[in-house]
Amino acid sequence: MAADSQNNPATSSVKSATRTLDIIEYVVAAGRPLVAQEISTALAIPVSSLSYLLSTLVERGYLLRQGRRYTTGPGLERLQARSGGFSLVDRVAPLVRTLRVQLNETVSFWVQNDWQVEPIATESSEQALRYAVETGTRLPMHALASGKALLAAMPEEELDRFFAQAKLERFTPATITSEAKLRKQLEEVRKTGFAYTDEEYSLGITGIGRVVAIDQEMIGALSVAIPKVRNNEAMQMRAKDLMLRTAGLLEAG
Repeated sequence: MAADSQNNPATSSVKSATRTLDIIEYVVAAGRPLVAQEISTALAIPVSSLSYLLSTLVERGYLLRQGRRYTTGPGLERLQARSGGFSLVDRVAPLVRTLRVQLNETVSFWVQNDWQVEPIATESSEQALRYAVETGTRLPMHALASGKALLAAMPEEELDRFFAQAKLERFTPATITSEAKLRKQLEEVRKTGFAYTDEEYSLGITGIGRVVAIDQEMIGALSVAIPKVRNNEAMQMRAKDLMLRTAGLLEAG
């Protein structure tokens, strides 16, 4: 007897994946904007289920919504890009999303922008108590785990320039504003491969960061932001293990 898809998550997931592909193929083949009811009727997908699938496809850029109508989006063109045609954001976004799902904590990928860090891909935890950051936001390197990871990977002369030019502003009582103390932390980051913050930018929030380098060139840093009440030893071990694997996937090209 076939398993009931309502009681079998695997079967349900396959059904959703099939429906998603059906929607994409149908919209592409139609060659014109379609309203949801047309898609629902053609593919025999209940409107309640279709609404969620369409929203997801629009969010990911595979479809565009124009009023009540849907048409193909730029995400489909990206899938046809030849080698070298994908941006850094294209490469890191799926891995950031996966890491967020695995940990259910806020995960971001940061790049250096002057003496600040900027998230180019971020996924917020779905838990009520969480830290959130918007892409394009510029934040201080010395107060974030991602920033510390990037600072620790800098050549010594560039690090000297950072301390000469950057202002080590205090954001919380825990923010490190001493060059000597920060340099000592960075030495530890180089030994362990991980950077940490403990309520140094936002009260109640801790962070773990790891730099990502390709062919010995630093391209950015992963970070996981965890409310202090959930940041125990088991969480840290799991987060670091998954971050290490994720960084390895990026570094492998």
